[in-house]
Amino acid sequence: MRESSPVPAVNREPPYLQVARALREQILSGELAEGNTFPSARKIAQDFGLAHATAARVIKTLQDEGLVASRPGAGTVVTRNSLHRSAQDRLTAITRTGLIYPEGHYAVIRSAELVPGPGYVVEALGLEPDSAVIRRQRTTYNPDEAPESTSISWFDGALTENCPDLLVAERIRRGTINYIADRTGRALRHGRDGVAAGRATDEIAAELRVEPGAPVLLGRNWWTDSAGWVAEFGESIAPEGRWVHYDYEIGSE
Repeated sequence: MRESSPVPAVNREPPYLQVARALREQILSGELAEGNTFPSARKIAQDFGLAHATAARVIKTLQDEGLVASRPGAGTVVTRNSLHRSAQDRLTAITRTGLIYPEGHYAVIRSAELVPGPGYVVEALGLEPDSAVIRRQRTTYNPDEAPESTSISWFDGALTENCPDLLVAERIRRGTINYIADRTGRALRHGRDGVAAGRATDEIAAELRVEPGAPVLLGRNWWTDSAGWVAEFGESIAPEGRWVHYDYEIGSE
């Protein structure tokens, strides 16, 4: 019997959302940096074969998400003012551009140390109770020197032998996951993110320059290899008003 050819999947997402997603990814990856002039509706219509009204809807969608804004005399520019970079965003950025942060943004590594693992951390890393873990804390700043988020990355303490730089309070230029993959030969294949609402503790309030008890966005992420080994468990905290965006497909019934 002759085998039938597979039927290509049909993307039922409206064209304006398809284009908005493509341009959003360029912003999240840093290809379109903060302050860059954003393509006009006419340019978007030409590049993507859209009607002008549809292209204008693309811009309106990204404006509503806080990723672009109109500036007198400058047109539409990339703003990112209300954006919180998730673990997925950082991974996309370093894959596409080789850089973790957009131009003008930077991170300060607050600490890097080997500590007894808190219960929820050793559980997240799949370790035995009371295992030692590596704790790296950083704060990320925007070009105005304002803190955008603070985060902690946790790693299996056994990595200290092959990955000694994890215990150095300095940035790892290519990112921790690439560093770990290079040093261990274990490529990371899967990521999982979670977010929740919370309140700033006194310590977090001081770091983010907000009032104690202020609303904050809590994030957690797991990066694993094909065997399910958790290379990094991360926690992040961002001030209120920061958005995290995810794109996904909705299949037909």
